Amino acid sequence: MISTTETAYEAFIQNTLTPLWGKVPNAALSLFAADCSTALELPLAGSPVSAGFPSPAEDYIEMALDLNKELIKNPEATFYARVKGHSMKDAGIQNGDLLVIDKAQEPKDGCVAVCAIDGEFTLKRLAVEKDGIYLMPANAEFKPIKITEENDFLVWGIVAYVVHKVR
Repeated sequence: MISTTETAYEAFIQNTLTPLWGKVPNAALSLFAADCSTALELPLAGSPVSAGFPSPAEDYIEMALDLNKELIKNPEATFYARVKGHSMKDAGIQNGDLLVIDKAQEPKDGCVAVCAIDGEFTLKRLAVEKDGIYLMPANAEFKPIKITEENDFLVWGIVAYVVHKVR
């Protein structure tokens, strides 16, 4: 059985997002293209690091990890951007964090996306409700944004990873 929410979401994707997916909004955003022309191999410990009880330390590195291969699935469609603001702090996304944005990923209910609404970029979680599509903040100080037919709206890309310093 298809719920009203699934039906609304599928219609939204087919009629709103898909035709706009390749367009770039008029607003400015500091974006950086992903450079995958060289490998970015870093040492990787041979065993996982315990986040619970301590485990015996390993004195050697067993293999290497290429961050480009790990973080970038679609090099031609991947960009980086810095977060400015606090609307997603309760989702673990902080001011100054680095986003890995994949424009090739299909938007889905619940995903964190870089969206353009009325010429401005925003970072929010997509939510499909019975009465429409919402951009949901992860901070109680911000209100959800309901997308209406009057809005100039597109999902610019889906956040694949967030990189931040441990503060």
